Amino acid sequence: MTIRLYDTAAREKRVFEPQDPARVTMYVCGPTVYNYAHIGNARPPIVFDTLRRLLMRVYGEDAVVYARNITDIEDKIIKASQESGQPIA
Repeated sequence: MTIRLYDTAAREKRVFEPQDPARVTMYVCGPTVYNYAHIGNARPPIVFDTLRRLLMRVYGEDAVVYARNITDIEDKIIKASQESGQPIA
């Protein structure tokens, strides 16, 4: 099965070719948890979980490594803390 993904830099769909078909890796930035949850927080987990499942079907369950983070501190969190007067810790 050929997987084609949209390349935003090239503005076209390209055939996905992993560097190592025996070990396909994905790293996805998770939500920055500084405010109320919104629909934008839900989109990446759904989209990239679907992609992970497709990759596992094509390359095998043991071949796909999927990592996702949750940002616990960054500029938006510091700014929100300063504006609200509520300490981060």
